Amino acid sequence: MPVWVKDYSWRQTDSTVFLSLPMRGVRVTQANIFCTDQYLKVSVPPFLFEAILYAPVDDTNSTAKIRNETIFFTLYKKEVAMWDSLVMQHADKEMMQKIRENAVVKAQEKANEEVKSKAVTKQEHKKYALEETMKLEETERKRIENLKEEERKKVTVELEIWKEKQRNEEKQRIQSEEKVCQERKRIEEKKKQEINKTEILNAVSSKTRCTPTRAGRSGNIFSEKLKEECFPAPRSAGTIEISFTPRVFPTALRESRVAEEEEWLHKQAEARRAMSANFSELKDLNEEEKNPDWLKDKGNKMFATGNYLAAVNAYNLAILLNNNIPALYLNRAACHLKLRNLHKTIEDSSKALELLIPPVPDNADARMKAYVRRGTAFCELELYVEGLQDYKAALKIDPTSKTLEQDAEKIQHIIDGTAQDP
Repeated sequence: MPVWVKDYSWRQTDSTVFLSLPMRGVRVTQANIFCTDQYLKVSVPPFLFEAILYAPVDDTNSTAKIRNETIFFTLYKKEVAMWDSLVMQHADKEMMQKIRENAVVKAQEKANEEVKSKAVTKQEHKKYALEETMKLEETERKRIENLKEEERKKVTVELEIWKEKQRNEEKQRIQSEEKVCQERKRIEEKKKQEINKTEILNAVSSKTRCTPTRAGRSGNIFSEKLKEECFPAPRSAGTIEISFTPRVFPTALRESRVAEEEEWLHKQAEARRAMSANFSELKDLNEEEKNPDWLKDKGNKMFATGNYLAAVNAYNLAILLNNNIPALYLNRAACHLKLRNLHKTIEDSSKALELLIPPVPDNADARMKAYVRRGTAFCELELYVEGLQDYKAALKIDPTSKTLEQDAEKIQHIIDGTAQDP
């Protein structure tokens, strides 16, 4: 039998009732207190307190504080008035039972309303979070587009500067060639003039030899002076040393391709190191294990038995041997999806789609699987917009698939915030 608590104390004002209820020797929590507008109950075994209040109170704003094994109630009256007593007097059992039942019904209705209110609030918060996420993604997309546009403008300006530089260099080259041509013409004309002078002097000297007169002697002297003035002294002999720039690149040297040649050599060195590392990992395998198709079948059998880690290892070896088989990436993406390695699932599915080019009817089934697996990984990461895009791409390949259509509708409901079970 419960012990009824009788030693309580209370006082009141026109609008408030203050009730002090001692609960000695027991630990009281809020779960032990039940209160409606006209019914108050505290049940802490073995103690029990029950009161049908004299008049209705505001149970929403009323409070209960637990301190030093005592419960202090602050009850706000719905109507401003002084009570004759704390509890209702002359209440029969049927009336008390009816008030109890009404209190329980009201409490249940209140709890249901709170649950619904929480659900609505949660849905609103989720919708708000989704909207904010979409806004952030849109802002990031615009930022990236602006960066791309700025980079494009920058590259365009640099290209124009480079073209202008090339035009100036071409113009200077043409001018220098014209100067060289003019200089050559001038030198040729000078040589012709010297040859003509030499012929004239030879003719004059032959005439003077035939008529040795005073005038002739004076003519010979004049011709000798002309010869001395026209013919320059012989050039001094010497040795010219030529040093050649050492060749580094195996291809023909072009000034505009030096940076590209260095990058090509770097990539070749990286590829050789990667190949040597791969061969060091595969040197212990037998001839059968070096067959990518055999490894793919082995991975498929392990996947069927649920051994996803072993299947991933088999596909890894097969990819090391041949990295141009789309089925290897597609199957490894399925393993990563089972292991919840969602980012790796997205990477492998994307690589498979890159290898499944051009899109033809023969690889339609593989492309559809790649889109579905990547879309599922996006949805698991709560990136529903990207996931919906992949499901729509899969639907374009197989428009008759009801399962894909239903999944796409569910994702659309989640994005719109109208999903029944988020």
